[in-house]
Amino acid sequence: MWALRAAVRPGLRLSRVGRGRSAPRAAAPSCPARALAAVGRRSPGNLEGPWGGGRGLRADGGRSRTGDDEEEPEDADENAEEELLRGEPLLPAGTQRVCLVHPDVKWGPGKSQMTRAEWQVAEATALVHTLDGWSVVQTMVVSTKTPDRKLIFGKGNFEHLTEKIRGSPDITCVFLNVERMAAPTKKELEAAWGVEVFDRFTVVLHIFRCNARTKEARLQVALAEMPLHRSNLKRDVAHLYRGVGSRYIMGSESFMQLQQRLLREKEAKIRKALDRLRKKRHLLRRQRTRREFPVISVVGYTNCGKTTLIKALTGDAAIQPRDQLFATLDVTAHAGTLPSRMTVLYVDTIGFLSQLPHGLIESFSATLEDVAHSDLILHVRDVSHPEAELQKCSVLSTLRGLQLPAPLLDSMVEVHNKVDLVPGYSPTEPNVVPVSALRGHGLQELKAELDAAVLKATGRQILTLRVRLAGAQLSWLYKEATVQEVDVIPEDGAADVRVIISNSAYGKFRKLFPG
Repeated sequence: MWALRAAVRPGLRLSRVGRGRSAPRAAAPSCPARALAAVGRRSPGNLEGPWGGGRGLRADGGRSRTGDDEEEPEDADENAEEELLRGEPLLPAGTQRVCLVHPDVKWGPGKSQMTRAEWQVAEATALVHTLDGWSVVQTMVVSTKTPDRKLIFGKGNFEHLTEKIRGSPDITCVFLNVERMAAPTKKELEAAWGVEVFDRFTVVLHIFRCNARTKEARLQVALAEMPLHRSNLKRDVAHLYRGVGSRYIMGSESFMQLQQRLLREKEAKIRKALDRLRKKRHLLRRQRTRREFPVISVVGYTNCGKTTLIKALTGDAAIQPRDQLFATLDVTAHAGTLPSRMTVLYVDTIGFLSQLPHGLIESFSATLEDVAHSDLILHVRDVSHPEAELQKCSVLSTLRGLQLPAPLLDSMVEVHNKVDLVPGYSPTEPNVVPVSALRGHGLQELKAELDAAVLKATGRQILTLRVRLAGAQLSWLYKEATVQEVDVIPEDGAADVRVIISNSAYGKFRKLFPG
């Protein structure tokens, strides 16, 4: 039960206390010494556990870590960041047979709009199946009028649910399809059902942890885990000190206060590390701006086909899309060419999810900053999904929550993906582009639309400039603008060059080559 239990495992007398026996009076002074020594090794401020960047998505959060031993330590910050990234699994390891319980709120403020219970269950099932070795063996949709109560369900439904779970020995854990469970609710449900119970936040967070590859994404996941650690802390400390008269060490600071302080210190260190990475990201954006590559941020609901579409638009064979929720957590940029020969950067972003806990969005705010600094947003929608409209509302709501500039939201290009899965599909909305990224349908039309949208969004001009062949003008234009056509005039020793050029680059051209 994460680090607190591990922190006292080496201490013999503390383990007796954990079993409810009275500790000898003389043992009390040794408790802080052993506990603090253990805290240095395994505490919420220094959680140990497997991390890394392999392909497999294991329920224990493990990945093979490669290259760590070969990395040269640049400074103390690098080593400190690696320490922050150590954490114990959020979910149990190995094969799990899951009972999926969905509270169906029939009316009131807790009732979900624009969706149905079966669609919510289908998405929850997909989340479970994202975990290697996990499978849904039973699904129960249970009506409730009181989703905010401690036990969520009414007495009759709760007793019936408990009987079914207790009577099914093949069930090893329960996935309760609610956004967050309070710690007392989790404790009561696990005591009643006899198995571990997980909510949507824990499952999604664990998937995030398994899919995070870069240091920035891993730090953002570690930051998102902090509320979970805090909610479990009080329960774990209460269990640890059951039957003990005094919980204080080091004068007036209790063991729980110590752990809370360590959690605060860890959170502060994570935020500081993310600030350093944010500054590096800002520097990279400035370099891209200097090169004047237009940036297109590709956004959409998770598993809508963003990465597949970027691969189709760029022809980048190194991109390997996966048919999996939250396969992309790390922002990546891929160069592509539009029909005008203009080079653009497509930025692949994290997928969105309905009922995605606000804390997760906050933790990934640094990553989503790239959207705010892009020239154009490309919203990819999976039109084959039965909840395509709800997914669109979820994405737009999240984008509005990022407080993006109004012109950026107004100029957004919407693309309807996976039309090959909908025979005879024809969009009913204006100004959208239907495509099949997998089959290659509609890609040229999409590129033409992006061409026009980028020119409008960036204020670039299409000009015909006369340059001298003997000078450096032509080579400068090839470097700083997009040359579309060169019409050589031999008798004049010149050429008419058709270019796409930004206002700033055109100003530089006139300054460097007057006349």
